[in-house]
Amino acid sequence: MLSMTNSFNLHPNRDRVQQYIETLASMVDETKPGWTRRPFTPWYIQGRAWLQQQMEECGLDVKTDAGANLIGMIEGTEAHLKPIMIGSHTDTVVGGGRFDGIIGVIAGLEIARRLKETGTTLRHPLEIVDFTAEEPSEFGISTIGSRAMVGHLSPEMMQRTDQAGLKLEDGIRMMGGDPEKIAELSRKQGDASLYLELHIEQGPVLEQSNQQLGVVTGIVGIHRYRVIVEGKPNHAGTTPMNMRFDALTGASELVLELENLCRETYADPVVGTVGKFLNEPNGANVIPGRVTFELEVRSLDTDIIENILDKFSHFANHVATYRSLDIRIENLSKADPIRVAPSVLEKIAQACTAAGNTIYLPSGAGHDANQLATIAPVGMIFVPSRDGRSHCPEEWTEFEDVSRGVEALARALIEFDLSM
Repeated sequence: MLSMTNSFNLHPNRDRVQQYIETLASMVDETKPGWTRRPFTPWYIQGRAWLQQQMEECGLDVKTDAGANLIGMIEGTEAHLKPIMIGSHTDTVVGGGRFDGIIGVIAGLEIARRLKETGTTLRHPLEIVDFTAEEPSEFGISTIGSRAMVGHLSPEMMQRTDQAGLKLEDGIRMMGGDPEKIAELSRKQGDASLYLELHIEQGPVLEQSNQQLGVVTGIVGIHRYRVIVEGKPNHAGTTPMNMRFDALTGASELVLELENLCRETYADPVVGTVGKFLNEPNGANVIPGRVTFELEVRSLDTDIIENILDKFSHFANHVATYRSLDIRIENLSKADPIRVAPSVLEKIAQACTAAGNTIYLPSGAGHDANQLATIAPVGMIFVPSRDGRSHCPEEWTEFEDVSRGVEALARALIEFDLSM
């Protein structure tokens, strides 16, 4: 076993880390822009098969749990201790990049390989996890695998279908999961000692402040809703302006109101976005009869999110009344914000400082850690994103920065393994 005060011998192999990332990033849907690997697709299954092979070569005991999470495990020397988990995801948004999520899984893989190469043993069992479908999915839910692991994937969620008619429960089954046993086998408080994750920042702070590593202080909560605005389709040329029931103009008011609400000043930063929008019948000479859009609000304070959504709902009722529209607001998912415990922050900061220049910063993106925080302490490390870009083909992090992040994560793992 190692100590932070002794020589550190788990330095990652930078070239191997780069090779891992480039190999996994090559398994994409070439009919889509950027690096697209959506969950429950052939490219996702291909990536999973490659990752399982690599885990097995590292000597990990590999399994797929009920939520279709791919898990590689190394036994610890003290059987009574609960596992330390390192994880992230390998799915991407459409038109995404090569680093978001991937580097967290590759970091765990490289650490497992270095443990084997150096003959290093841990007190705790170590689990390397590729969580299923972390990104917002075609089912209107994100962090599907981590939700399943901690019992937050409801029966209603598993009955949702994507545009092709695939039920989520069938997608989980297709990936090797067992949806009927998700509730029974879900992990409870205390079933893990700690969850750690390496991730790209997805923002500009580290790069602009010339820092190499970020200690994540908290992760925003995300509430997502679907809004359906029903009017009456009609001829665009023969219907007077004062006799229209235009779903699109009503929906447009709602979109702008969300922006106005989220631009107000609050005790914690808040952002709101409408990123998915469907207008029907979508004809140039037809008054829109139905609009469906999805919105999300993010903040480190749940009360702020709920206050904004309450005001938004009241405004929607007002628009529905004076425009004679039917407006429905349906909750898709909620992920609560988390603040990382001071004791975890301290040790992660020590590990990061030993590897590079370090600052503290919050995460404006949601992560699987939001779900894992309900059963164990969590900690995250950020590495820089060029120009703060993410969820796009231009997403880039220097491989030297990724390798530095893997080292910081390994240092943190060893320190927590010794002290918990």
